[in-house]
Amino acid sequence: MVSHQGVSVVGRGAFMTTTEERARRIFGQRAAAYTTSRTHADPHVLAEVVRLSAPQPEWNALDIATGTGHTALALAPHVTSVVGIDLTPEMLAEAEQLRRAQSITNVVFALGDVHHLPFDDQVFDLVTCRRAAHHFSAIGRALEEMHRVLCVGGRLVIDDRSVPEDDFVDACMNELDRYHDESHVRQYRPSEWRQMLETRGFVLEAVEPYTRHRPLASLTNGVSTENVGNIYSVLERLTDAQRAALNVVEVNGQLFLNHWFVMLAARKEAWV
Repeated sequence: MVSHQGVSVVGRGAFMTTTEERARRIFGQRAAAYTTSRTHADPHVLAEVVRLSAPQPEWNALDIATGTGHTALALAPHVTSVVGIDLTPEMLAEAEQLRRAQSITNVVFALGDVHHLPFDDQVFDLVTCRRAAHHFSAIGRALEEMHRVLCVGGRLVIDDRSVPEDDFVDACMNELDRYHDESHVRQYRPSEWRQMLETRGFVLEAVEPYTRHRPLASLTNGVSTENVGNIYSVLERLTDAQRAALNVVEVNGQLFLNHWFVMLAARKEAWV
């Protein structure tokens, strides 16, 4: 058991599917890169997550799939305590190094699976989850667990890869991301997020889609030769209209395309 600021991490069993095992292997290999990743350490995006969280000094927060801890550490100055959980020991080791480097004392990191959170009911005022939900093998169960550990009136903030309400872009971006990362499950549309949250006892308070125009290398770096070939094959078969839908352009000899994201804030209305 790990205890921090009155929040105990208790054993509740394990929920490790092939998807989670694959994610653990992949992200264990990439852990050091995530510590310095401009995407994951982006101060603007972290500030937006903190803004949507509306944290209060007396709150206890949980950061799910914390990775190398960027979100947990960004929340730390604004709350009483933060617990960051992740499936991957290598990620947590990097997160602990960052915590020590920043001399932050109100954050603790622990192994944990979102599908079976190792906490009692209604112990957190805030739950955050950033750039991870598209890897969850059972998103409904994950959301139910987030709801369970939140206090009534508690806040959930999610920032994740997304797709617009467009069938072609949806199918294409999800295909590209599966080649980029074999642990990818699905990037959800904002409308899907609304339905999933509202049917699990959350009141949706903010939906903020945004895009980033990124080099193709963001999809091909660190990827097997076979899957790099698959990514190029997807792009080569695009029509002009489809390239326009993805905003595929060449800049100084390098291909760029859109990536879609969404930030969501919701409140736990009642115990269900």
